[in-house]
Amino acid sequence: MLTINVPAQEFYDEKLNKFFNIHAHTLTLEHSLVSISKWESKWKKPFLSKDPMTNEQVIDYIKCMTISKNVDENLYNFLPEKTIKEIFDYVEDPMTATWFNDKKRPGGGRQIVTSEVIYYYMIALNVPMECQKWHLNRLITLIHVCELKQQNPKKMSKGAAMQQHKALNAARRARRGH
Repeated sequence: MLTINVPAQEFYDEKLNKFFNIHAHTLTLEHSLVSISKWESKWKKPFLSKDPMTNEQVIDYIKCMTISKNVDENLYNFLPEKTIKEIFDYVEDPMTATWFNDKKRPGGGRQIVTSEVIYYYMIALNVPMECQKWHLNRLITLIHVCELKQQNPKKMSKGAAMQQHKALNAARRARRGH
């Protein structure tokens, strides 16, 4: 969850030839599966895509992330660039100490990952539904960990198995003083 204090500001809209006063507001945002589901249902395109978003889509995603109540709609249109950067730094934050060597993520390859695909992984891997409100990157990491833990371990080569047995036997002998 990210909390941002937006100060009171006055803006001039050249198109409307009008001044706007934006009252100070504290925005509480949550980058979660719930947020991307809302955004995808409106835009009918995958959020987790390499295609760039338009300014309108960026602002709309910030709206979808907002869990604060009674936010002036004009506030979103006049968010400072610094605030938008802070929001997207939060979106990109891994939110976990877990890391992977393989960089493979759920649905790897060329599969298009939408919120429904992530919900599928949650159901298939028995991830509790309350995790849909977690930071999205943390949820995807959990899904990846669950996938890895459910895979059958790779069989050891005969040579490696012999080495392991040899080392265990040597350790046992050393413990017994032989």
